[in-house]
Amino acid sequence: MHIASSLLAILLASIGCVSSANGASQYAPKQPPLTTPWTDEVGTNPWPEYPRPQLQRSEWKNLNGIWRYENATSLQSVQQPPFGKHLSQEVLVPSCLESALSGIQGQYMLNSWFSTSFTVPKSWEKQRVLLNFGAVDYEATVFINGRKAGFHRGGYFHFTVDGTSHVSFDRENELLVFVHDPTDNGDSVIPIGKQTLHPSHIFYTPCSGIWQSVWVESAPANHITQLDIDANMHGEVSATVHSSQKSGTPVEVAVHERNSGEVVAYHQARSPHLYNVTVRMGADHVRSYTGFRSISKGMVDGVVRPLVNGEFQFLFGPLDQGYWPDGLYTAPNREAMVYDLKVLKKLGFNMVRKHVKIEPALFYQACDEMGFLVIQDMPALRQKAPNAKQQAEFSRQLELMVKQLKNYPSIMTWVIYNEGWGQLIDGYPEFGLTKHVKEIDPTRLVDSTSGWYDHGAGDFSDNHHYANPQCGTPFYSLDSSPYDPSRIGFQGEFGGLGSNVSINHLWNVQEAIDTIDQTYEIDESLAAWNYRSHILLGELEDQIRRFACSGGVWTQTTDVEGEVNGLLTYDRRLLRVDEMQWRADIMKLYDAGAARSHTYMPAF
Repeated sequence: MHIASSLLAILLASIGCVSSANGASQYAPKQPPLTTPWTDEVGTNPWPEYPRPQLQRSEWKNLNGIWRYENATSLQSVQQPPFGKHLSQEVLVPSCLESALSGIQGQYMLNSWFSTSFTVPKSWEKQRVLLNFGAVDYEATVFINGRKAGFHRGGYFHFTVDGTSHVSFDRENELLVFVHDPTDNGDSVIPIGKQTLHPSHIFYTPCSGIWQSVWVESAPANHITQLDIDANMHGEVSATVHSSQKSGTPVEVAVHERNSGEVVAYHQARSPHLYNVTVRMGADHVRSYTGFRSISKGMVDGVVRPLVNGEFQFLFGPLDQGYWPDGLYTAPNREAMVYDLKVLKKLGFNMVRKHVKIEPALFYQACDEMGFLVIQDMPALRQKAPNAKQQAEFSRQLELMVKQLKNYPSIMTWVIYNEGWGQLIDGYPEFGLTKHVKEIDPTRLVDSTSGWYDHGAGDFSDNHHYANPQCGTPFYSLDSSPYDPSRIGFQGEFGGLGSNVSINHLWNVQEAIDTIDQTYEIDESLAAWNYRSHILLGELEDQIRRFACSGGVWTQTTDVEGEVNGLLTYDRRLLRVDEMQWRADIMKLYDAGAARSHTYMPAF
């Protein structure tokens, strides 16, 4: 079946799209420069799971699937919406317009129109009708039945449009979305991570459009808009229930055992307050979940250490970029997304650094369920100094990130800046941003500047160095900063060893292939790659035993386009690592950390 569907996809891509009766070309995936084992499994009803696991409602409809698409000539096109018109092409939602799975595989997708239709059950007639978007890159203007219903800016964040006054019940409703995504075009300075209109080595193909799930649901007039839940190591749970209306509506919170469903805690209040978790506020009823853990720092044997539930355990994980050759920012399906985490878990990693990208909520749920800690980066401004307005927007979106993700127990650290990208060197804004993040979320650590321009802000003294580590050591290089013993010594990036494999596992784009030799080190065979990895992990172990190293980030989980330094190739079909060797080497890192953990002072 997979062979047949693959051949069909290639055939359709080669002959062009087929026209439907209404004049819009029918959806067919394009042929990507590289496939994955899940490329042919995507189909036309992608990502059927409820997309928001920490605030779930029972009455909902998934709007993912085949939508219509048309390029817009300019940003001003938003003033002339094509109401009632069949847009010229079909597109898969969610997907990046630049990806093969979208059926478009375009370039310079600066302005775009999307449309679909949906019905609202008559049984929702006395409810609010909430239209939810997991993420749209970068600006979205939403129209329902010919009227503007909402606007959102920020390519990584979920948002909700209340469509109640715009929809008709028990009949078709027209949904039209205008998307503007400048990426790094012209003078644009926005949070984009590693996206660029001109891909080259460590910067990649951009993602434009509706790249996370879309769904519609019903809720009462006074409904829960956000849950803030924190459960600490002492068994204490605090929750704040945000509502759509200011009122003293009674709130009931109950915490259940996930397997048995037995209620283990219950609370009732008349104000925003307070835990598998169920929450009732008046007529609204939602499901969530939480986990018991505390993140802090403390002095252990005279060294400042990160503490999880009051104890120091060495942190080790890969730089995890979350790119896919067939879907770019959007994994083919949940199975594919979780596959990466399963590989890492099997090798013995206990953490991932989610690098300058924010994933769908289901990624963080998977980390919670698998016991992974997450160091979460803010998507970076790309290598340009922002003006005051752009800096204010970066600050606003940083706040959105923390508020959106702070419920996930797996997240232990927020990273504000990576390697100086978009970081203002004058005035040191990272101090103010760090303070603001800790005000929003006092339960996590903050790595203010991961690599390069470190002026002393935050909880980490974070060094980047390739290929060998310099973690909490009395030596450093010009492109980083000396270890600061008043903060946690951390190796934010190292490794990056490259191994060029056959064209069958490479992103088959000549411009990317031409930059492979820009990798920090190229090893001529997998045996040499594993030997060099063993040496570097041995260096890190030695630094843990001798100096003040508390954690490390190995570059990286997978190859990405012209980068060939992954534990896995970009197609996820080849695992470079000698599994027995790597598991043993990683365990030695944890043993070295445990040997430095005999005594500790209270967290601070």
